[in-house]
Amino acid sequence: MITDTRLHKTHSPSPEHLGEKKGMPKEGSSHAPERSAGMFSGQSYRGGVLVVDDEADICKVVRIALEKDGYYVVNAEDGAQAIRILNEGEHPMVIDVIITDIRMPNINGIEAITYFQREYPSVPLIVLTGFPDIDPATQLMKQGITDYLVKPVDRKRLTAAVADAVGSRHLDWFA
Repeated sequence: MITDTRLHKTHSPSPEHLGEKKGMPKEGSSHAPERSAGMFSGQSYRGGVLVVDDEADICKVVRIALEKDGYYVVNAEDGAQAIRILNEGEHPMVIDVIITDIRMPNINGIEAITYFQREYPSVPLIVLTGFPDIDPATQLMKQGITDYLVKPVDRKRLTAAVADAVGSRHLDWFA
């Protein structure tokens, strides 16, 4: 068994993560993270993806596309929720790629990316934004973002970007 020690952190399993189905709780809220059934449906497992976006429709479309392609998907509605998800339960060990929007409430995508790169440097990051701008795209790519996608994204482009990111992460295990 290969363990990516750069990702390992000490976490206590959280029983509520094992069976609940809706977004991670906001403070004072009873929602749990949107989870994928794809990992347990008998189809081949290609990797785990955390999708961070405040637009529920985007999360749903991305989830459906990635589940059809064999990925396990967890949704977060903003950077704060994504950080909570990664720091609780089993999620750090099953997330192979993070897809994040830039403009979100609470902790925005740029702040979240900074956190993800510091705390989970082996997890590739893909930006999925509705605001195409060459300057931020160039800057983010220089900072190590794997891909920069613009909404609405083509299903084939999305799944190819995720497959490339998962592949690059798995190759890093042997470096």
